[in-house]
Amino acid sequence: MTTIDRRAILRGLAGLGATAVLPDSIKQALAIPAAGGTGTIEDVKHIVVLMQENRSFDHYFGTLRGVRGFSDPRAVKLYGSGNSVFQQPNVNSQGVPQMPNTIMPFHPTEANLGQQFLTGLPHGWSDAHAAWNQGHNDRWVPAKGKSTMAYLQRADIPFYYALADAFTICDAYHCSIMASTDPNRYYLWSGWCGQNGTLPGGINTTNTGSTPGVIPLNTSGGNAGNGTAPNGPVVNNAEAGYGWTTYPERLQNAGISWKIYQDIGHGLDAGGSWGWDSKNPYIGNYGDNSLLYFNQYRTAQPGSPLYDKARTGTNMLNGGAFGNGTFFDQLKNDVMNNTLPQVSWIAAPEAYSEHSNWPTSYGMWYIQNVLNALTSNPAVWASTVFIICFDENDGFFDHIVAPTAPMSPAQGQSTVSTANELYPGAGTNASYVAGPYGLGARVPMLVISPWSKGGWVNSQTFDHTSIIRFIEKRFGVIEPNITPWRRAVCGDLTTTLDFSMSNAAAARLPSTTALAAPQADIVAGKKYATYVPALPANQVMPVQEPGQRLARALPYELQVDWQPLPGNATFSVTFSNTGKAGAWLHVRTANGTALATSASATGPWGYTVENGKSLSDTWTAPANGSYDLAVHGPNGFYRAFAGSVEAAAAKLVGRTLYDPIGGGLSLVVTNAGTAATVVTVTDRYTNATSHQTVAPGGSYRSDWSLQTTGRWYDLAVTASTDPRFFAQFAGHVETGADGVSDPLL
Repeated sequence: MTTIDRRAILRGLAGLGATAVLPDSIKQALAIPAAGGTGTIEDVKHIVVLMQENRSFDHYFGTLRGVRGFSDPRAVKLYGSGNSVFQQPNVNSQGVPQMPNTIMPFHPTEANLGQQFLTGLPHGWSDAHAAWNQGHNDRWVPAKGKSTMAYLQRADIPFYYALADAFTICDAYHCSIMASTDPNRYYLWSGWCGQNGTLPGGINTTNTGSTPGVIPLNTSGGNAGNGTAPNGPVVNNAEAGYGWTTYPERLQNAGISWKIYQDIGHGLDAGGSWGWDSKNPYIGNYGDNSLLYFNQYRTAQPGSPLYDKARTGTNMLNGGAFGNGTFFDQLKNDVMNNTLPQVSWIAAPEAYSEHSNWPTSYGMWYIQNVLNALTSNPAVWASTVFIICFDENDGFFDHIVAPTAPMSPAQGQSTVSTANELYPGAGTNASYVAGPYGLGARVPMLVISPWSKGGWVNSQTFDHTSIIRFIEKRFGVIEPNITPWRRAVCGDLTTTLDFSMSNAAAARLPSTTALAAPQADIVAGKKYATYVPALPANQVMPVQEPGQRLARALPYELQVDWQPLPGNATFSVTFSNTGKAGAWLHVRTANGTALATSASATGPWGYTVENGKSLSDTWTAPANGSYDLAVHGPNGFYRAFAGSVEAAAAKLVGRTLYDPIGGGLSLVVTNAGTAATVVTVTDRYTNATSHQTVAPGGSYRSDWSLQTTGRWYDLAVTASTDPRFFAQFAGHVETGADGVSDPLL
């Protein structure tokens, strides 16, 4: 393998889209340096968040170069079959196999796929938990339908791929809850979905609409009134009227300016002011300003901050006729006049929201115009971070198993409190199955800023609360609703930016002018029948675009140590976190061989380990003594151990030693058995091997520089005396320096 040249990657990025058309104003704005000053997050003056609707990461970016998509070399294997997670079982709701037996991701054949009204899929609490299936991640087809496996690629959504090539994409950003739109947006705007109980920060005061505290019970299950919330958490789109404190209220109290940019459509609904009534899907905000489901905003009067900042907007239908300005006038005026608030959120009309059954092309057109407005004043853009994310995945498949808090010891352990992360399946929402709130599936996330230019990937685990935490980091306004578990597992987005950069070459972006909705459709408010793609006759696993991507430095440093204990036919594993951030480790049987903790025979299991801490668990091997365990962590971290606890079996244990300065790695394999064996270590990136006879009680250390792989490693260990023994160590060595994406992607 040839040495990775970071400059070569940059040259390749500069050539992407070189013939595309880009408005001169955008070229100029992208070419200017980031605002100078402190060289820290303090230089950020404006944070703008645009949350779109209902797409998964694999659905949009599974084929993008250099992200953890369809070519993931360490994708989980399904229990029982041992198949890749990309081979989803095609079974009916009763679990009966159908033909074909499995369904893989497929690209629909319809022309101009980005402009199709692709069918919508189930995307509520029950079907999301069914697809997740206790972490097995193997019931997407019966829960969501065959179209769950449909995906788009660069030719379908060129503007998004160009944004990723120009700025920074996050390939470990998850929606916050395995549920529908509204609960996910409550996490965006308040850090939680309104569970009963004491707030995570320990505050325990009465909630009167603006004071954080205990949410009172409401046995009626309807609108509780007086600033209280309905009984139990909000896990659906009931929009009944809520009263816990939202993050914009905290910003207001702290003197931080904020605003919601939207179109007012037909105004608030007369039945209770519970959202914008968009009789025409090309106007309004599609109800995606979820602050309007809170009583304190519904009852706000003109002249009050909650009214003026959350219940006003453009009026595209002024006087009943179109043509009265654009959706982007107020935003552009604020940018041009240097009155853009410190924190802003944008809610698009239904037709431009990218909700499945609306074209992605319309959404790209909308976002291009938002970007035009934000860059209309280069001095403002120089200090702005523009975040594009999606509220949930609709029913579209994603292969990464989402981090979740364990419901019980049968599902794992956590060094941090899991309070307010577990739904018991009781109260007025008893019809909803018990389970963790989240995280949910990965969704697209792009960070567009002068500090994020260059075509980067960031693989730290994030969710919607990460956006609040980024605002916390910049403006110091704390959101006590965010749980300790979520703060441990999810980052604060600061690793997506490089505040030391002077400037980076600006990539050209394709024009979206031709993607706008037809004017006749807008005037008529026309909707179209949805397109339901057909399964291909011959299924072929998709591959990603070739090449690597620049990768941001991450705060992870993890160890997993195992020890077979033949005396009592058990197998112990210790999870240690010596990094700077918490991590969630997903453990499963790799080929269907049953194992058992004290409470679960088949798993999967999840282990949350805060930085500086460790925890252990013990598995009991089945009657034949065999074990086969795989551990998946963030950014491709992987450990696999297979063998037997029988007396005659090889008993090798291994541990990695990281070089945090040079970026290399040493693997130490110790023979804990009673017979000598030849230990062979194979580098799966380069096919280089090393081997040595190791006596009982002895150790063999092999050193790997990792210079040719960009600090990525994938080492396999075998033993000459036991063909059943196998161990694998894979991941990335972090040094605090930026790097490149996994060469195997």
